Amino acid sequence: MAKHSLARALKTEHLRAALGAAIIATALGTATVPAYANPGSTAQETQQTRQNRPDDANKINVTASQVLELARQQVGTSENARGGGTKFQQWYAQSPRAMETVRRDGGNPSAYLNAAWCAMFVSWVGEQTGARPQVGWDAYTVTHAKWFSDNGRWGTVPKPGAVVFFAWNGSKSINAIQHVGFVVKDNRDGTISTIEGNTGNGAVEERVRPKSQVVGYGYPEYAA
Repeated sequence: MAKHSLARALKTEHLRAALGAAIIATALGTATVPAYANPGSTAQETQQTRQNRPDDANKINVTASQVLELARQQVGTSENARGGGTKFQQWYAQSPRAMETVRRDGGNPSAYLNAAWCAMFVSWVGEQTGARPQVGWDAYTVTHAKWFSDNGRWGTVPKPGAVVFFAWNGSKSINAIQHVGFVVKDNRDGTISTIEGNTGNGAVEERVRPKSQVVGYGYPEYAA
């Protein structure tokens, strides 16, 4: 989602204090996530962290097909009348990443429960498949895209399982990104097939999008 919208939602959303306190306590009690999994880490930090990980943690076992299959299983999941109520938002609000992004953007983790959730959907799929270190996680599309770019995994070629970032006005600037999803395939006719959360219908849907609206693609490091 756009940062100004996210920051505004975080600063103006006033949900019940007990809920917010419970979410914060849950997040603070969750294990710390290694730096290589955090959008915002530099390529140098990513490489250093990988070198310091145990050998079994260096293994990449998740394929693009597995990620797309789980994403496809979520098609039809929709938000409630307030723009919330999805498991993707609920998971993110309780994650340690929510605490990090609150420190960055301000507000309270509970505001994510009704915030735009396209990036949370992508992040959730990465988490559930075990591919979070490759897919990254954030609620702000621009930061998520910059993480791919900073780690040398950014480009303009659609590949199955790639994370695709959109700007509806056709801009190619990362700072203009408004939406994110997964690439299913290149249709070879100027369009791509995708799976996206928080579409115009407030649901997870399979879509066909023109490449002219694509800012770029993030390439998770999948298993062959």
